[in-house]
Amino acid sequence: METPETYGISLTCEHRPGVLRDIAAVVAAHEVNILMVQQSIIPSGPCTGCASLYFELEGGDDRGGLIADLLNLPAVRDVVTYATFSRIFGSRVIIIGGGAQVAQVALGAVNEADRHNIRGERISVDTIPLIGEDDLAQAVDAVVRLPRASILVLAGSLMGGKISEAVDRVREAGIPVIALKMAGSVPKHADLVVTDPIQAGVFAVMHVSRYAKFNIDRVRGEEF
Repeated sequence: METPETYGISLTCEHRPGVLRDIAAVVAAHEVNILMVQQSIIPSGPCTGCASLYFELEGGDDRGGLIADLLNLPAVRDVVTYATFSRIFGSRVIIIGGGAQVAQVALGAVNEADRHNIRGERISVDTIPLIGEDDLAQAVDAVVRLPRASILVLAGSLMGGKISEAVDRVREAGIPVIALKMAGSVPKHADLVVTDPIQAGVFAVMHVSRYAKFNIDRVRGEEF
């Protein structure tokens, strides 16, 4: 079965009740499926206070007709089409933890991603240095809600408690977790434990890559 084409559209529109409903009705009328939607307020420029809506869509056989019908909505000012984020940025490696450890994991991940992206892949690396059990647990839980998040690396010296519980939820959602060797209970909950932070970043990208031979499923529960 042929996979439906996916694409992104960005709309500039009035920020008022009912606009999202009207846009969704037009999309549904064209038998197009909404894969993702995000909204922000435009803070400055000729349309200050307007809303910027970004959709990723699939299906439909008349993209030009869809855009024309959207532009005919009274609240819509402009419509622009784009390639989807998955085509532009690809899979995301998420690195969370202490600043020094995060930087070292990112060093390995970025260098390995560069090697694969030169060959046509799209692998991006996202980092956030954080401290504190509550903040770290919230960040780990949020990984499930991040579009295109493919693997999580936890980089720190001490993690446990609520963070370990969040790791279990991330893994249950189908996102593998690599942890540095550290104090606390997180390593016992991760799919893989790696001592060298640079190597942890390399492993993460190799698992995400379509061409690398490494697969975390084959070494789950191991420590390197």
